[in-house]
Amino acid sequence: MWTVLWFRPATMSTLLLLLLLSNLCRLGQSMSREEKLKLRNQVVEMFDHAYSNYMDHAYPADELMPLTCRGRVRGLEPSRGDVDDALGKFSLTLIDTLDTLVLLNKTTEFEEAVRRVLTDVRLDNDIVVSVFETNIRVLGGLLGGHSMAVMLKDAGHHMQWYQDELLHMAKDVGLRLLPAFNTSSGLPYPRVNLKHGIRGPESRTGTETDTCTACAGTIILEFAALSRFTGDPVFEVHARRALDFLWEKRQRNSNLVGTTINIHSGEWVRRDSGVGAGIDSYYEYLLKAYILLGDDLFLQRFNIHYASIMKYISQPPLLLDVHIHKPLLPARTWMDSLLAFFPGLQVLKGDIRPAIETHEMLYQVTKKHNFLPEAFTTDFRVHWAQHPLRPEFAESTYFLYKATKDPYYLEVGRTVLDNLNRFARVPCGFAAMKDVRTGSHEDRMDSFFLAEMFKYLFLLFAEEEDLTFNVEDYIFTTEAHLLPLSLSTAPHAPSPPANTTVQAPSLPHLSAYVKSLWSEEELDDSNFDWTCPNTRLLFPDPAFPRNLRDPIRSAVDKSCPRPAIHREPGMGRPPLRAQDFMANNPDHLELLRRMGVSLIHLKDGRVQLVQHATQAVSAVAAEDGMRFMQEMMELSSQQQKEQLPPRAVQIVSHPFFGRVVLTSGPAQFGTDLSKSITGVRGFVTVAEPYSGCAELSNAAFVQGRIALLQRGQCMFAEKARHIMKAGAIGGIVIDDNEGSSSDTAPLFQMAGDGRNTDDVTLPLLFLFYKEGNILLEALKEYREVEVLLSDKARDRASIFKGRDVQEEEEDCSTDQTSPVPAATLDQSHVRTVKQDESAPHNEEVTPEDDVGPAIKRNPEPEEEPEVDMDSSRKSVEAMMADWREDLEAFQQMEDEL
Repeated sequence: MWTVLWFRPATMSTLLLLLLLSNLCRLGQSMSREEKLKLRNQVVEMFDHAYSNYMDHAYPADELMPLTCRGRVRGLEPSRGDVDDALGKFSLTLIDTLDTLVLLNKTTEFEEAVRRVLTDVRLDNDIVVSVFETNIRVLGGLLGGHSMAVMLKDAGHHMQWYQDELLHMAKDVGLRLLPAFNTSSGLPYPRVNLKHGIRGPESRTGTETDTCTACAGTIILEFAALSRFTGDPVFEVHARRALDFLWEKRQRNSNLVGTTINIHSGEWVRRDSGVGAGIDSYYEYLLKAYILLGDDLFLQRFNIHYASIMKYISQPPLLLDVHIHKPLLPARTWMDSLLAFFPGLQVLKGDIRPAIETHEMLYQVTKKHNFLPEAFTTDFRVHWAQHPLRPEFAESTYFLYKATKDPYYLEVGRTVLDNLNRFARVPCGFAAMKDVRTGSHEDRMDSFFLAEMFKYLFLLFAEEEDLTFNVEDYIFTTEAHLLPLSLSTAPHAPSPPANTTVQAPSLPHLSAYVKSLWSEEELDDSNFDWTCPNTRLLFPDPAFPRNLRDPIRSAVDKSCPRPAIHREPGMGRPPLRAQDFMANNPDHLELLRRMGVSLIHLKDGRVQLVQHATQAVSAVAAEDGMRFMQEMMELSSQQQKEQLPPRAVQIVSHPFFGRVVLTSGPAQFGTDLSKSITGVRGFVTVAEPYSGCAELSNAAFVQGRIALLQRGQCMFAEKARHIMKAGAIGGIVIDDNEGSSSDTAPLFQMAGDGRNTDDVTLPLLFLFYKEGNILLEALKEYREVEVLLSDKARDRASIFKGRDVQEEEEDCSTDQTSPVPAATLDQSHVRTVKQDESAPHNEEVTPEDDVGPAIKRNPEPEEEPEVDMDSSRKSVEAMMADWREDLEAFQQMEDEL
């Protein structure tokens, strides 16, 4: 008798490495029932925190905004683009959470929630929504709620009044989605108007030509369940037709599908193929449609796709996109977080080894960054830094624990819980991470967080007796909604005949996800496609899963990872994040001291950070310090990768006329001057307060002008918002580090404040001290100074378009100053620059003192002072010398970038 095991023997070198690692890392130990109970109760408490805050502060809005403690209502908040297509003014989070309430044994709250949905929710809103999102969240949520209501009613304790009301609402939703399928291909439009459908100008949709593969291929579970619950086959027919079309359009040589397809012609618009965003749930629904509906055709198709995925896309532990026509050619060098579902799908398939390997890679990336970044590179660095609290990693963790019973995955789940509480928890719920490197938040708590995350975490730690029903009698949709496997025996639309003869029996119910295959005859790998392995036979040695994980952990961390240090309750404020750090903030410096981090000011204005863990006040503080240093290095590395070219501040007013160009650093937010043909031109004035960290007291003078600001005391984005509120058309931040210069310091880029900076719509540039002082001196001497902010220096002819440059200079030769009074500088802070005309060009302008905040507006208009022509001419010559020096530096930096 043969025992069937699907894994490849390790190489001798790998075995030696494992022996070495086993001496360094402790074996995983079983978790006690008491500890599991504690963690299960913690999951319930976290769910209560999220759900109650949604109900208290957001309902009946679609989603909670946890930072501002209010509901997100589409049309009342700034548009977020396609993300908002999930919102339909139908209390999305409540519908998405219905079956979660039952799973967590909150039957009373479930009954109340169902009554609210039936009373308050309208589905005929004149609003354009995503077909994909509305299907998996709303239709799926209503069907999952209906399944739970029927189960509770049959048990005889709750929901005795229920008469399929949620099912009637689900059918209403299905009928409102059906117009989207009115295409020649059968693929649905990506969006539909809930009230007006697709056709007609009032629908405001129906002009799209492309959709993603997952968007068209993630319909079958919900639509087939709706057909079988209601007896109306129309929904399942349309869903099958869409899947059939996608199958026919696969690339026949590679048997892969692209990411985006034209819904009319069937041509692939994006030919890259992977298992992440844009394709992910298409594969998931092929396998799960077989499990739910018992149709062999779906499993045949899945197995053909899966073989190609493992041949071309899987590079254990990585999953890398390829081109469908040239599958040996990588399409990109980074992965997105949505592929984290795939190890769980591999468990359902029965391919446990690569599931363990990929999951371990994802776990190590999570440990490096606290959460999975939306995208990360093949060397596990951040590519896209957001994390909207996605549940896919928790989903795969649960399925792997179910398959292996390895307590290691309970510890993984504990890590997920701890990170959510430590980094994402806020007073009004849980906030998405805007940047995993810095810990900054986004005012967002998506409905899927309640629909999926708490289901999988609860099931991970729950014992069988903690559940009021048998979860294995249900299949999870991609939104983790529960559909009963008994639907496979319900009346349904006939499926087209399969092209291949099926030799193995189908498993229509598959109530248990694993079963064994024993055979004394010839072992044919093709037979394994129709079975799932017995994991008790796969893992007779409890160390086997660990032996697969250890080399991957080593590859990611290059060493055995440090044991996790958990912050005890009441330890005070959360750790300082790199993005929030300000070198002149005393509180931040004290936090650094407590973490064992010292700060050294360099002559060029930069600061150097050094950590000595032994100098931290505690082990927890030392761990926070190491994390802070890692974040700071990654933030610096990311900023270098996102290096923007230098910008130009060109003085165009008399007597400079565009000859003086100051090299400036860009901001990573606000107006992108590289996309502006003309740049931004205006007169400069000094903001008051000079720091720009409070509402301006001289807003009347700043309005319509370019504000000058001093670096420090607050974030750059905050300065920009204050001058923008005052009506400024641009801003220039001047370094407060005396002596800094673009000659000696690298290009400086101003980063955002960790929040959304889309509201900043003016340009903001940075001048080092030396260049800034040239501008301040010009303003002091000529009162009215006009500058041009642009991506590069402009020739004088284009600046004075329509007028002769010489004529412009002659017109101004007798008018040295503007008659309009402007802001003046306290003479104690800046002295006038004077040089002989014969002074060498490279001589630096050295101010006597730093420009402090004592910059005032005269309380009353003054008479214009007399101007010494010789003195002015000498000052101009001094600036000309610096201008030549700066122009050379600017051009050199531009050439390098």
